[in-house]
Amino acid sequence: MRRIGIGLIAAACLLSVPSVYAHHSFAADYLEDRSVSLQGSVEEFLYQNPHAILKFRVSDPQGVSVSYAAEWAGAGRLARIGIKADTLKPGDAVQVTGAPGRNAAENRLHLKRIVRPSDGWNWGGFGRNGGRR
Repeated sequence: MRRIGIGLIAAACLLSVPSVYAHHSFAADYLEDRSVSLQGSVEEFLYQNPHAILKFRVSDPQGVSVSYAAEWAGAGRLARIGIKADTLKPGDAVQVTGAPGRNAAENRLHLKRIVRPSDGWNWGGFGRNGGRR
């Protein structure tokens, strides 16, 4: 009976390990002390948890179209500040500023600011509703 109890405790500990690593520090994946700005067109806005993802295309200096992914806050947090699943639509022209990924070949950003020039809509961090600005 004691072995079963110890086995159950060990199993519970092993199953809880993935949840400890599920949420990561952005600094582990992004160069938070750097910033890049890119202009492009929205491909897809994945309004999800734990992090929303904005996929967009930019043209590199040679005119080649390149896809980028910008990691944002989760859908729940975005909803609290008025950003919905349909806030950004495919084809929207955007200027995205963020911390670049540690692996440049992955074309990833940690989103810090976004502007949609067509109507002036913009987001630039979390203020009163989220604490970070």
